[in-house]
Amino acid sequence: MTAAKTISMSFRVSPKFKALLEAAAARENRSFTNMLETLLFAHCDKHGIAEPERAKTVKAKGTTE
Repeated sequence: MTAAKTISMSFRVSPKFKALLEAAAARENRSFTNMLETLLFAHCDKHGIAEPERAKTVKAKGTTE
Protein backbone atom coordinates (compact mmCIF):
# COMPACT_ATOMS: atom_id res chain seq x y z
CA MET A 1 0.00 0.00 0.00
CA THR A 2 1.37 3.41 -0.91
CA ALA A 3 1.41 6.30 1.51
CA ALA A 4 -1.31 8.91 1.07
CA LYS A 5 -0.25 12.20 -0.45
CA THR A 6 -0.06 15.09 1.96
CA ILE A 7 -1.52 18.53 1.39
CA SER A 8 -0.40 21.91 2.64
CA MET A 9 -2.59 23.94 4.99
CA SER A 10 -2.10 27.44 6.31
CA PHE A 11 -4.05 29.12 9.08
CA ARG A 12 -3.60 31.79 11.73
CA VAL A 13 -3.55 31.00 15.45
CA SER A 14 -3.26 33.00 18.65
CA PRO A 15 0.12 33.39 20.32
CA LYS A 16 -1.17 31.24 23.23
CA PHE A 17 -2.13 28.41 20.82
CA LYS A 18 1.31 28.52 19.21
CA ALA A 19 3.12 28.55 22.56
CA LEU A 20 1.10 25.60 23.86
CA LEU A 21 1.61 23.67 20.62
CA GLU A 22 5.36 24.27 20.84
CA ALA A 23 5.43 23.11 24.48
CA ALA A 24 3.31 20.00 23.85
CA ALA A 25 5.28 19.00 20.75
CA ALA A 26 8.63 19.54 22.49
CA ARG A 27 7.57 17.48 25.51
CA GLU A 28 6.77 14.50 23.27
CA ASN A 29 9.58 15.14 20.77
CA ARG A 30 7.10 15.59 17.91
CA SER A 31 6.77 18.03 15.04
CA PHE A 32 3.94 20.57 15.15
CA THR A 33 2.12 18.66 12.42
CA ASN A 34 2.50 15.31 14.15
CA MET A 35 1.31 16.80 17.45
CA LEU A 36 -1.79 18.28 15.81
CA GLU A 37 -2.54 15.00 14.00
CA THR A 38 -2.13 13.01 17.22
CA LEU A 39 -4.44 15.34 19.16
CA LEU A 40 -7.07 15.46 16.41
CA PHE A 41 -7.12 11.69 15.88
CA ALA A 42 -7.44 11.10 19.66
CA HIS A 43 -10.29 13.62 19.84
CA CYS A 44 -12.13 11.99 16.93
CA ASP A 45 -11.67 8.49 18.40
CA LYS A 46 -12.96 9.66 21.78
CA HIS A 47 -16.06 11.27 20.27
CA GLY A 48 -16.83 8.71 17.57
CA ILE A 49 -16.07 11.03 14.67
CA ALA A 50 -15.31 9.09 11.49
CA GLU A 51 -13.57 10.31 8.35
CA PRO A 52 -16.21 11.37 5.81
CA GLU A 53 -16.36 9.29 2.66
CA ARG A 54 -14.69 10.99 -0.26
CA ALA A 55 -16.74 11.70 -3.33
CA LYS A 56 -15.31 10.13 -6.45
CA THR A 57 -13.46 12.70 -8.51
CA VAL A 58 -13.42 12.81 -12.27
CA LYS A 59 -9.98 12.69 -13.85
CA ALA A 60 -9.09 14.55 -17.04
CA LYS A 61 -9.76 11.57 -19.33
CA GLY A 62 -13.20 10.85 -17.88
CA THR A 63 -12.22 8.04 -15.51
CA THR A 64 -12.94 8.08 -11.81
CA GLU A 65 -10.67 7.39 -8.86
